[in-house]
Amino acid sequence: MRIEPDIKLGFKDVMFRPKRSTLKSRSEVGLRREYQFRNSGRSWSGIPVVAANMDTVGTFSMAASLGKQELVTAVHKHYRVDEWKDFLSELDDDFFARFMLSTGTGEGDYAKLKQIMALDSRIEFICVDVANGYSEAFVDFVKKVRSEFPQVNIAAGNVVTGEMVEELILAGADMIKVGIGPGSVCTTRVKTGVGYPQISAIIECADAAHGLGGHIIADGGCTNPGDVAKAFGAGADFVMLGGMLAGHAESGGEIIESDGEQYMEFYGMSSSRAMEKHSGGVAEYRASEGKVITIPYRGGVKHTVLDILGGIRSTCTYVGAGRLKELSKRTTFIRVAEQENRVFNRQ
Repeated sequence: MRIEPDIKLGFKDVMFRPKRSTLKSRSEVGLRREYQFRNSGRSWSGIPVVAANMDTVGTFSMAASLGKQELVTAVHKHYRVDEWKDFLSELDDDFFARFMLSTGTGEGDYAKLKQIMALDSRIEFICVDVANGYSEAFVDFVKKVRSEFPQVNIAAGNVVTGEMVEELILAGADMIKVGIGPGSVCTTRVKTGVGYPQISAIIECADAAHGLGGHIIADGGCTNPGDVAKAFGAGADFVMLGGMLAGHAESGGEIIESDGEQYMEFYGMSSSRAMEKHSGGVAEYRASEGKVITIPYRGGVKHTVLDILGGIRSTCTYVGAGRLKELSKRTTFIRVAEQENRVFNRQ
């Protein structure tokens, strides 16, 4: 047993230090990024915000809406092959850069992945998604997917340490999903005691990935536009959002009426609800590691996206970054004990 001496930091532990800026308006800030992926050799351009592959967020409807604004959706892995066939049949060429096809790592998952990929050669992204990316079997699965689909962009995770980021990139992944336990409906940290504060995880994993020409997706922990900006400032290439995009018309699920108000259900993909829905229940050898909550219905997702992107642009003006690409180079974080004045938060 050993204890690492350095204190690791999360989103609530830091704020940006403002810097002199020549920008006159938020409208001058460019949020589009262009990336060349290490292993697929493909290029990509767009706004690098990703809807999480949860079945209450990463839906076909969400992909259709976010794609119009050049954002990406990691479509959840529980759609049937015939549903994918219908979805793909309606897409134009440009839209294939706006979604990821998610998969687990079981034999059934791999067979299903091959069936869906066979439907359309234009699919650009595969997201290999597990809660614990530290197993040898996971690395082997990434290698197998890379061998089968050499020209597809592969995202893989989740991990939180630089050495595992490097191993997955060398195994064939282009983008590594970073985050264990920071999500709003994730209970992994309290059920297992395992985790890593997200700002430190992003900084360390981005350093490891960029040294090999790879990229990272900061996955989890963002509760407001400022957190999204902090993730980019810490070095994330993409930022994945779950709770911030839940509760919308495009999020999937039914609207629940209670006392004249409208709500939607939102739950973690390792929660009892998700396992009951997709696996027949919680297996005896494991525990539920997710919350099941209801949140107020928020209507269409477009207004939320505009608020998030507006916040990022404002961050850039405060630190003098004319483009999102420049934000990490203009970022100095200060450690804080307080984020905001909360005196009216209970009103």
